[in-house]
Amino acid sequence: MMRRVLEGSHAVAEAVRLARVQVISAYPITPQTHIVEILSDYCASGKMNARFLRVESEHSCLAALIGAQSTGVRTFTATSSQGLALMHELLHWASGARLPIVMAEVNRALAPGWNIWTDQSDSLAQRDTGWMQFYCEDAQEVLDTMLMAYRLAEMVNLPAMVVLDAFFLSHTYEPVDVPGQEEVDRFLPAYAPGFRLDTAHPFALSPLVAPNAYMEMRYEIAAAMEDVLEKLDSVEGEFAGIFGRRYGAVEAVRCEDADIVLVTSGTVTSTARILLEELRAKGEKVGILKIKMFRPFPVEAIRRALAGAKKIAVVDRNFSFGATGIFAQEVRAAVCNVPEHPPVFGFIAGLGGRDITTGVLASMIEQTKTAEAPPAESIWIGLTEAAYATGRS
Repeated sequence: MMRRVLEGSHAVAEAVRLARVQVISAYPITPQTHIVEILSDYCASGKMNARFLRVESEHSCLAALIGAQSTGVRTFTATSSQGLALMHELLHWASGARLPIVMAEVNRALAPGWNIWTDQSDSLAQRDTGWMQFYCEDAQEVLDTMLMAYRLAEMVNLPAMVVLDAFFLSHTYEPVDVPGQEEVDRFLPAYAPGFRLDTAHPFALSPLVAPNAYMEMRYEIAAAMEDVLEKLDSVEGEFAGIFGRRYGAVEAVRCEDADIVLVTSGTVTSTARILLEELRAKGEKVGILKIKMFRPFPVEAIRRALAGAKKIAVVDRNFSFGATGIFAQEVRAAVCNVPEHPPVFGFIAGLGGRDITTGVLASMIEQTKTAEAPPAESIWIGLTEAAYATGRS
């Protein structure tokens, strides 16, 4: 194992190299471009024994990988924002065809207005496509999660999306322990597909399916998603045995005696950790629940972590128009059938890359502490008075 200083994007590329990926296809889009630039160089220089497919769009990119993965090879792509939106049709196809493609998704706001900074709306808009989703806090977690994503995806035959914040993580340099190839090979053996297209043994993959079978196919995908929750613990245990690190579907930080638990995801968790120590030093009983795995949603783990809380404050760097923040929706759904469950306050902050500072998080906690009950809608934090064309009179 070697200690290196890497960008989050570089950590993704190193993980792809170590996973011995055989086919890479991508279309460059800021802030994902560093990932595929590095991988293109690795393929051209012989550092990776892989094919790099240059295509004309993100839609074509995923179409190419669906074909490649169907022949029984390990594949990878990366995208962001409008690129992921363009892939939408084929995200469903990849999961429905039970193909364990792994994607790095660098969270970036959706246009218009045109914005290249971080925002979870792009990935969360794809939450119902049948892809696993993992939200990472730092570059080490990115590298480790990429490797575990391949292992999990190939165990359950479902695609996986490893999500990292634009710029805050994708372009920030951090110390990262990069494992050796032999160690990774012990954890992630060569891909052995359960099925693949083979001219010597022809069969149809994803043909027309009649009503008497379609529902069962969808149930099998749902069951495979549930299986991920069971397999994650054993996969992380094996990973920890080799590399000494594990993360869990969620991470509860000082939640045992917490009156208020702040629910976070991605890099904002690191900011919340700083605030937590400040508040605890003042005697305030506050905890953090970091949600790493969003799909499948770890309902039981979340219920256990929040069992003793009096109030819950959820940080959403996203918004579902006509509803609320998406993490808040999911947390409410997770706890709503628990007797005497704590109220859930939803906060919207940091859209389009705006900073979520300790002061912003402290404001959320203060509002949660002083309010008797949460409003039906989400609470927007940090709005300015600037006027824009809205169509409103």
